[in-house]
Amino acid sequence: MHEKVVVLDFGGQYAHLIANRIRRLGVYSEIQDAEMPADQLKSYKGIILSGGPQSVYDKDSPKCDPAIFNLGVPVLGICYGHQLMQQLLGGKVVPGKTKEYGLSALRIKQPVGIFRKTPSSIKAWMSHGDTVEAPAGGFEEIAATDDCKNSALMDPKRRFFGLQFHPEVTHTEHGMDIFDQFLAICKVTRDWSIEQFIEEEIKSIKKKIGDKKVFLLVSGGVDSSVCFALLEKALGKKRVYGLCVDHGLMRKDEAGQVKKYLAQAGFENLHVVDKSEEFLSALTGKIDPEEKRTIIGDLFWKVKEDEAERLELNPDEWIMGQGTIYPDTIETGGTKHASKIKTHHNRVDLMQEMINAGKVIEPIAQLYKDEVRELGEKLGLPHAMVWRHPFPGPGLGVRILCSGEEKTVEFKSGSDYHILPIKSVGVQGDFRTYRHPALLMASAKEDNERTATDLVNSNPDINRAVTLVGGNFEGKAAKASVKKCFVTSERVRILQTADDIVTRVLHEMDLYGAVWQFPVVLAPLSFNGAGGESIILRPVESIDAMSASAAKLPWEFYEKVSAEILKDDRVSAVLLDVTNKPPGTIEWE
Repeated sequence: MHEKVVVLDFGGQYAHLIANRIRRLGVYSEIQDAEMPADQLKSYKGIILSGGPQSVYDKDSPKCDPAIFNLGVPVLGICYGHQLMQQLLGGKVVPGKTKEYGLSALRIKQPVGIFRKTPSSIKAWMSHGDTVEAPAGGFEEIAATDDCKNSALMDPKRRFFGLQFHPEVTHTEHGMDIFDQFLAICKVTRDWSIEQFIEEEIKSIKKKIGDKKVFLLVSGGVDSSVCFALLEKALGKKRVYGLCVDHGLMRKDEAGQVKKYLAQAGFENLHVVDKSEEFLSALTGKIDPEEKRTIIGDLFWKVKEDEAERLELNPDEWIMGQGTIYPDTIETGGTKHASKIKTHHNRVDLMQEMINAGKVIEPIAQLYKDEVRELGEKLGLPHAMVWRHPFPGPGLGVRILCSGEEKTVEFKSGSDYHILPIKSVGVQGDFRTYRHPALLMASAKEDNERTATDLVNSNPDINRAVTLVGGNFEGKAAKASVKKCFVTSERVRILQTADDIVTRVLHEMDLYGAVWQFPVVLAPLSFNGAGGESIILRPVESIDAMSASAAKLPWEFYEKVSAEILKDDRVSAVLLDVTNKPPGTIEWE
């Protein structure tokens, strides 16, 4: 039996990322509901209070059982959890004068406790609007930023620690060292590994499936391929059937490539069905990102049902499988207190009903992308498949922005930035945002990451920033126009061509492995009345998809890509997204 650390989930986007980090340090961790009674937490060696989207002083905000502070167990509070611990123990939490989203310089005032192996100054990932104004009795300040005095607090006698920042996010320097020291304080045995996960999950799959078979939706991406391999290892090749749906929103020539790719990896029981006309027809006239995601998700289910009927699969003998991973669940608001960021195609209402009814199996649903890749390596999948860039289930459907109006915005001369007349999805303080991007007038050759972060933090109408790489128009950008348009086969082809150029040049310049993911977006945006649309480049660095940095690639890459994309006279401009996550999600929709 593993010694365990528990994460109490208050709905933060990174709750399961905390558990992921603890497991990476060799300790078995579990997520439990925030309100779990203290007497049920006695067996845990440590308790971590996660972040959350609400304010602790709100009437209906989630609370933990105050008796957990009498268990004699070390407690670590993060963001909302930090504020809640202070409030419950007598401290004071108030709205902050400055909201912090992104990296801040953290000064370590006392290199003790969880900071014992941390330098005197680190970059820490902030995502909060509230702050601890007065610490509870017994706590002392051990770290601060310029805008947040009590960024880290400690009660050494009771072994309580509170952090306003997120050590679980990879962009926080020495975050793993902080968790490592907390585990040392917990005196917990480190005996968990991905090999144990495989062993335990295979037993779980066999128990759940019994003598049935699995009908698995396969995209050719990392998650569904690893899920396919794990199910086959547990049940055998003949009991797992893969269905790849070509919804017309895949990359250029991808449907055929996926079938060939999976066959080379040893997957034999696989079928590809072309339903592109059906999906494109259903998206006609649709603008809202959430509506588009729901339509695509519902159609996936309908196609699966139609194909199962065509293949005469007895529903009493088959169960549906999905390669869902944890970010899909948490961003859909899939835990009790979580805020919905976006609906993933495998989390639409119809699919959720089937999951609740026990008619769907998701063997890797508790894993993050980095763990999925490690699992894929352990299962013997080809390295190129395991490290392929992630691609969203709805495909280009969430990379083609739509508009139901025509609008032109004149830029004010001399301004450092201009708000563009389109919107994109973002995440700030565990909440979904749907706001405008800003066009920075600084050269795209410059490092604009800090500028983008400061701009988003100070302007409530903006959730991301872009720079201009190149354009098919004369002079400087003086005005921007948005046109009325929806998802069409022509717009899909424009984006497929641009996306193919990006992927090809990444390989040609040996840069494919330098980025974690590279979404290419089509926006109905033109400049200076020249007409056409804009291609937005979104290269990111990440490990787990819950946080990401705008990747920095050689300028020669952007010059080459832009020049090739702009040969298409239907493209007005090529823009570069320089926003981190948070505040901007990786995808634009």
